[in-house]
Order: sequence, then structure tokens, then C-alpha cells
Amino acid sequence: MSKIRVYELAKELNVASKDLIALLMDEFSIEVKNHMSVIEDEDAELIKELLAGSDHTIIPAGSDDDDEEVSKTIVDEYEEMVAEEVNNVAKKRKKKKSDDEDANDEDGVAELDGGTIEISDTITVKELAEKLNKPGADVIKTLIFTGVMAAINQEIDFATAEKAAEKYGVSVIKKTEEATLEIFEEETEDGENLENRPPIITVMGHVDHGKTSLLDAIRKAKVTESEAGGITQHIGAYTVNVNDQKITFLDTPGHEAFTAMRARGAQITDIVILVVAADDGIMPQTVEAINHCKAANVPMVVAINKMDRPGANIERVKQELTEYGLVSEDWGGDVICVPVSAKTREGIDTLLEMVVLTAEMLELQANPARRAKGTVVEAKLDKGRGAVASLLIGNGTLHSGDSIVVGSTYGRIRAMFDDKGKKIKLAGPSIPVEVLGLSDVPSAGDRFIVVKDEKTARQMAESRREKNREESFNNSNRVSLEDLYSQIREGKVKELAIIVKADVQGSVEAIRSSLEKLSTEDVRVRVIHGAVGAITETDITLATASNAIVIGFNVRPDNNAVSIAEKENVDIKTYRIIYDAIEDIKSAMIGMLEPEYKEVILGRAEIRQTYKISNVGTIAGSYVLDGKMVRNSEVRIIRDGIVILEGKLSSLKRFKDDVKEVNTGYECGLSFEKFNDIKEGDIVEAFTMQAIERKEL
Repeated sequence: MSKIRVYELAKELNVASKDLIALLMDEFSIEVKNHMSVIEDEDAELIKELLAGSDHTIIPAGSDDDDEEVSKTIVDEYEEMVAEEVNNVAKKRKKKKSDDEDANDEDGVAELDGGTIEISDTITVKELAEKLNKPGADVIKTLIFTGVMAAINQEIDFATAEKAAEKYGVSVIKKTEEATLEIFEEETEDGENLENRPPIITVMGHVDHGKTSLLDAIRKAKVTESEAGGITQHIGAYTVNVNDQKITFLDTPGHEAFTAMRARGAQITDIVILVVAADDGIMPQTVEAINHCKAANVPMVVAINKMDRPGANIERVKQELTEYGLVSEDWGGDVICVPVSAKTREGIDTLLEMVVLTAEMLELQANPARRAKGTVVEAKLDKGRGAVASLLIGNGTLHSGDSIVVGSTYGRIRAMFDDKGKKIKLAGPSIPVEVLGLSDVPSAGDRFIVVKDEKTARQMAESRREKNREESFNNSNRVSLEDLYSQIREGKVKELAIIVKADVQGSVEAIRSSLEKLSTEDVRVRVIHGAVGAITETDITLATASNAIVIGFNVRPDNNAVSIAEKENVDIKTYRIIYDAIEDIKSAMIGMLEPEYKEVILGRAEIRQTYKISNVGTIAGSYVLDGKMVRNSEVRIIRDGIVILEGKLSSLKRFKDDVKEVNTGYECGLSFEKFNDIKEGDIVEAFTMQAIERKEL
């Protein structure tokens, strides 16, 4: 119900405020203090009707003196001017607050028509109260009734905000994040700007089947010699020219521990060259590679390698391929099989021709005129250059100086290099490049997109980082009563905490996955931290606090880290080949296992007579049937084939002397701890539990 101030009503009635106050108090019994007091609209209408419908007039106090009346009128006018000034200030403040709310709506949470508000994934209680146009205390009270304790500045998730809004009859819809990677990826392609792009080829297959050697033979470069153990440890991307046409090759690792890396390679590739050794045939990782290709719906060209070996059998390989649904063309299928030899370069040209032919059939096109987007092939932290990322451009053209968003990190490209280490200014579709200038090391497999400026990139990256942090927080392990009980009950389970540092992000992921797969029911392996770069003091501090061991893969600890590790007795292990790391962790796990115990029977004796001695108990006069009775050994008493006691032998005597043991054929006296219910004819069986060390998980 609206109200009106006394001075405003007096102005409408053309009377002095003091006279109206006197009228209200005397005739209407309405308590008003001064001209700024308010009265209800009903009372005001009643007064207006009364004065308009009758000859009732308000006689100003002291009307005998005209000068005094003029003086009072001037005072009233001054009071009204002051009141109007105050009222105008209040209106300005109200208008400013309304404008601020409108600005807030434009920035983030917009209030829509029809009792609906739009919010993002999270919102503070204060912002929610403003959007609901309710006091913060009321919203907090509503949240408490819904089972959520939250302070005024605390963030709540969308579901909680929706429940609170429902209490006020307001519906909530989720705000769509406009500035996301998907918006940029949905840019429509101009058909006039589409051009043919180089195909992206992935070489996959079993370990030691000659993948990297085959790629070396194609691009005439030595890669295998620089890799530890001759095994490729992380993804490398290379561009080669075949008949004046560029082809990009991804060399994915063959070791089974790098399954995740190989899966990433299959997702960003156009054609897969499946390498199978002619003398070895289909192996477990070959099957794994076939499954990745089928899942990604990527065409395959089979290269049957090592044809120079004496035991090469191409027909056996083709036969084994048919078991997995791959039928060679010369057998009536659609899979191209090319016999090659990386060592003698036999069949290399034919293989490349088949790859080019397959690429032409796919009609691969891209728009070089648009903003670049693509995938992170690999990333690492370089001591001199900072965060370095290998990017594979999927569409558009990437320029030096572009601002990019990569997963939850961002940056402006300071320098860009091709696969041969040459500095370049721009790169088109399907070209692998190495870039500098990122704020942090991205994860291998993250998508990247070019945005208009660095400010936009930073905002998008920070938004994603915050979202990832919230998801991580929400997914953190919360212990229920059932979990707590099971953890207490399973107190024998030990945990081996590990910190992994590697030269590239892909290796960190692969090692983490491999080690955590070693967990058993008795020993749980948990990688508490994994990052790119050298082993530092921070890693040692974390290992000290968590009782963890530190594993370095192709990295070394700095001097400070070594000294602190020696002081804190933290174990640092460095490796260059993943086989060694896995074997050492297995050994450490075996050492943590509780030994298995085996029962060993020491001997058996028959009770032939019993003696009761005061303050001592019942003594069993016994005859050792076989083996020997040993003092303080574990014993069980068997009566009529039923075990009636399993306890400990408290004393062993022969005549009056305490003895350590009594052999077969001798008599002895036995007494048992806290047990006297023995009878003649009972059999006493002495045994011990022997610990057997575990030799395997």
C-alpha cells in the first residue's frame, strides 16, 4: 500500500504543513511528528473528501496577525523546498542502484521476463539475492532450509540456486557460455575458400615391428638413434614431401604403456599405416592398434615390414589379418597391404603411392583463410624457453603473434618452428609446428583455437581453469560412514605414493596410467602428483609430507633437490626406459606386502595322566608320539577328533626340570595357558606359523 508525506498533501490542499499536522492530530487522531512524516493513502483521500465536500477550512494558527501568517508561510515553503531536495537525492540514489543492477544483468546474470532468471554454473549468495530482489538474510535462511549452509559471499552451484529460487516461485535457466571453444569451431566454412590439405598419417603397430625405422626410411632422417633403447618415447610429428605433395606423419609409440597417447594419435589422423612384422605376425599391440582405428573410423593401409628377414611370411600375416576383419585387396577385400623393408627401402615408394591414393579418395579440404584451430600433439617445459607445445593445425592458418587458447592455458605465440627446427612466420592446415609463449604447459590432446586478442584468451582460459578446479573439488573423495567402516576393516591395505616428473606431458600420463594399473588388493599405487620438468625442491617437500617416492623419466633432480632428498631420506629414481620403472615399482610393492604364513606341525603327544596342583592348575602327563614338543609353541588339544583348544603351551617339564623341547618316545609334563579342562586320551598337537616372503604380486 502506497503512502504520502504530510508536506506533499499540504501542497495539494494548498494549506500550511503545521496546520495540516494540527488537523490530523486533533480531528483524525493520526500521530505525525513533522512535515516529513507519512500517512496512508486512504487517510489522505479521506481528508481530501472531507475538505472538498464540506465548508470545513483549516484556520492557520495566529491568523489575527497577517505578518506572522506570512512569516509562517515562508517557513513552510522553506521546509517544503528542503523536503523536495531530500526526496530528489533519494530518487537519484534509487535510480543509480537500478542502473547498477541493469549493468550486472548485462555482464553476467540476466533477469528475464515471466519470473525467470538466468545464471551460470555457479553464483554467489549475494548475487542470487540481488537477482531474486530479496534480502541476503532471507536467501541464506532459504538455503539453510534446503540443507545448504552458505555465507553471503560463498558460491553455490546451479542446482542449489535452482532449489532456492523455486521457494520464491522463480524459475532458473542455465546461462550458456558464449565465449567457448565450440563457438569458434562452429564458424561456417566458405565453400569458395576451401582448399586441399595434406593428409595426416599415423604409423601404428606392435613394439619393435619397425615403425620408427619405416618412418626414417620415408623421411630419410635418424630418429631411432636418439631415443632410449631404440624405442620412441613420445609423439613426434613430421612433414615429408612425396611427389611434390606434403604428407604429415605422426609417429606414435609402440609400447603398450602408451595406450592413451596412441589413442590420441588415432583421433587426429586421416589415414593409419599399420606396421606388421612379416616374421612376427599379429601381436597384442597390433590388435590394440586395429581396435583404435576401427573406433575412430579411420582407413588403414597395412605395411608388412621386415621382408628382408629370412622368416618373412606375407601370406601368414594376411591370414591373421582376416581374423580381425581386415581382408587384403588381392584376397577380395578392401584393405591395401604393401610388403616393405625399412632396411633395404623395398616397397617404400609403393606404400607412399597407396597413401596418396587413399588421401585423394578422402577429398581432404580445409579453409586456410579462417582462424586456426587444432590439437596439441605434445608439450613440455624447456628450461631456457619455457612452455613449449607441439601443435597440429587442423584448419585455418596459424601466424606468429596470434593469441591462442589451449585447454585451460593461453598465450601469444612469440615464436614458431617447423618440424626441422626452422623458424617460420605462418603455418597452414595439417602442418605440425612447435610454439613458444604459452602461460603454462598444456596437456597432450588439448584443442587450441585462435582468438581476437590476448585479453579474450586469458578470460577464456581462466574460466576453464576455474571450471576444472570446481569439478575437481566436487569430485574429491568424500568419506561416507560405509566407506569409513570398509577402510577401517581393510586396514591391511597399504598405499605406495609416487610423484612422477617427465620431460613431456604425454609421458606423465602414460606412466601414471601404467603404475596405477599395478594396484592390487594388498597394495594400492597412487600417483599423487605428475608434472613436466626437472625434479625440484617442491617435489621433495611433497614427497616428504606424503611419504612418497619420486620417479623422474628423462629428467634429473637439481642440486637443491638432491641435498634435501638426502637430508629427508626421500628416494629419487630416474629412468630413460619405462620397462625399468615398472619393474622397480613392482619390486617395491612386493617389499611392502605382508609375508604369507604357513603352519608347520612340530609334534604330537598323548595325555596319559592328569595331576591337579594347587596354585598351578592341571598338569598333563604326556607321551610324545612323533616329532617334538617345544616350549612356548602354539598347541591345539584334540578330543575325539574335535579341536577343543587352540592356545599356547605355558610350561614344558621333564621330571622336575624345565626343558626347551622333548623328542619322540619321551614322557613330559605339559601345562596350558588359562586352560585346565584336560582329560586322559587327549591329543596335544604342537605347531608354529612360518613366514614366507612374497615373491610376486
